[in-house]
Amino acid sequence: MKIVIIGAGAMGSVYGGFLAEAGNEVFFLDIFKEHIDSINTDGLWMEGCSGNRYIKNIKATSNPDEVGIVDLAIVFVKSTITDIAIEQNKAVIGENTVVLTLQNGLGNIEKLKTVVNEEQIIAGTTAHGSNMLGPGKVNHAGHGATVIGELNGKVSDRIKAISQLFINAHLEPVMISTNVMGLIWDKLLVNVGVNPLTAITGLRNGQLLEYPETEWIGCEAVLEGMKVAEAMGIKLETPDAVAHFKDVCIGTAPNISSMLADVNNKRKTEISNINGAIVREAETYNIETPINRVLTNLVLLKEKMCKK
Repeated sequence: MKIVIIGAGAMGSVYGGFLAEAGNEVFFLDIFKEHIDSINTDGLWMEGCSGNRYIKNIKATSNPDEVGIVDLAIVFVKSTITDIAIEQNKAVIGENTVVLTLQNGLGNIEKLKTVVNEEQIIAGTTAHGSNMLGPGKVNHAGHGATVIGELNGKVSDRIKAISQLFINAHLEPVMISTNVMGLIWDKLLVNVGVNPLTAITGLRNGQLLEYPETEWIGCEAVLEGMKVAEAMGIKLETPDAVAHFKDVCIGTAPNISSMLADVNNKRKTEISNINGAIVREAETYNIETPINRVLTNLVLLKEKMCKK
């Protein structure tokens, strides 16, 4: 299959690397020139839980015209720039291209629909862990489930085919969901608790439960998010989101969250599409979300301070 990874950061590199190893024709589309040049020269270096090796059969570029129309486009850019990325790279999307978002946060599907027909979009979540080690180098920090689904909840032939594609690439466990919006909210509520607290404190995921202060704040942020989900009519796949938040903290204990990595590297975070999204949606239903509002503002302040 001809596949493009739009946004070949840590997670995009892991998925693209595995898919290339499985014999697919894989392209990386990214604006990180040093990363692109390194991959084209030496291949992608991947280390960590899946072993250490170079993956050579990947083509990397910043020019979508060099890629052409693909069968599958996987979007991994930060949710803050989804609309920009899909518009700038629409040359890779044909009328039969399937566009899969595995991004964090809310609003990605809506942004994709400004360029892509809704029928072409599928969505999902990933629990794999990864972090960049430098240009052309990525650490596969942990295996986790990939769950994907059609927006209409149907178990289509194409969703089965893409599920099998990931299984063949050893990205298992892979599951198909008939409630993809509930799935996205499940992950959102975990991120609501984990991401801002790690970004603010510098703690790793598991350390959040070692301190009663951070554990309480994380749980309260998740509870606020659950109230918003209920008001919106979202059916969570994991009804006890607080317990799920704690389980993920334990299961990914040594991980540095993506938001902490962004803060450490003085990059813009996804806070506005995670906790900020909870605050915005809550306003529609007159729900108070003081914990999420404070966390959002603290991370935004952190971003401003990093620029000085």
